[in-house]
Amino acid sequence: MKKNPVKKSRNSPRGNATCNKDFFFFFLIQELLRVMRTIDDRIVHELNTTIPTASFVGKVDASQTCKELYQSLMEAHTSRERIIKSCIAQTSSVVKTLREEREKAQDDIALLKQLRKEQTKLKLMQSELNVEEVVNDRSWKVFNERCRIHYKPPKSQ
Repeated sequence: MKKNPVKKSRNSPRGNATCNKDFFFFFLIQELLRVMRTIDDRIVHELNTTIPTASFVGKVDASQTCKELYQSLMEAHTSRERIIKSCIAQTSSVVKTLREEREKAQDDIALLKQLRKEQTKLKLMQSELNVEEVVNDRSWKVFNERCRIHYKPPKSQ
């Protein structure tokens, strides 16, 4: 069994990832995001095990639990969004530079291949941002359904 090189952390996973010119790094970024989405994948279980039913109301501080979950979700969503947008910005910059070079050397096939490769990577990162939006929406929906009577988040959401 392989060991996962990415540390699984519920709180604050590494947010300093960079996008290099290789697709290998895109897949590493994708794996990092997958691990960072663990909190979103397990939110229903988390809420079911921590938010009390009517018969157990006095045994757990649901408002504190919801507040902590809210903070964890905010941190996770912010970290992932920062990583994805950073990769998009870096890749966009590379694409722009390659386009400018391509205008000067239109016969350079290797340059064209590199440009297409970077454009593909940019599209993949942009689609990852769409995935992130869907994951976040789902998590907030579940959070709000279960925590709305226990905790009212600040207006920034």
